[in-house]
Amino acid sequence: MLQIYTGNGKGKTTAAIGLAIRCLGAGKKVYFSQFMKTLSYSEQTILQQFSPNLTLKTSGKPYFIAKEGMLTDEEIAQWGDMIRVYPAENPPADYVKLVNDSLFEVLDALNKHKYDLIVLDEINVAIFYDLITRPTVENFLAKIPAETEIVCTGRYAPDWLIKRADLVTEMKEIKHYYQKGVQGRKGIEN
Repeated sequence: MLQIYTGNGKGKTTAAIGLAIRCLGAGKKVYFSQFMKTLSYSEQTILQQFSPNLTLKTSGKPYFIAKEGMLTDEEIAQWGDMIRVYPAENPPADYVKLVNDSLFEVLDALNKHKYDLIVLDEINVAIFYDLITRPTVENFLAKIPAETEIVCTGRYAPDWLIKRADLVTEMKEIKHYYQKGVQGRKGIEN
């Protein structure tokens, strides 16, 4: 089955981690690949030590990216060195390589070991930012054994992926304390 957790609300990665733990509890093997994330999130500390049946890999840069026109000059200034803005459909080549190499690493691992669950955390965002193409993702999905569960997380899930999915959950933001100026908190958002 192909599951998608998307939407602008909080909880997509959290839901995928919960499913991974459930899978591990059933004695199964999990490959958790985090796109566009570095080893700077609190859950990674425990996931790396949690079980020998869980493999965690990350492929991110120490900055965020945005397509030209997505942010105002004021927003870009607020982000400072933490943001790289690029022309639409022309993302940083080194980031494209990093994300694609990571996806191929998942396939390589799957060929060497049997994984029951593969989580592609933030793959939807990587697709949205043109870091990985639709044909590449479709080719990847075609190579996954039928008995392997796949979870794709992140905002901006494309329609073609939603149509292909067996389960789609949209996390909808109704209210968020960010709107009151509360920044990400360790152990809750990062």
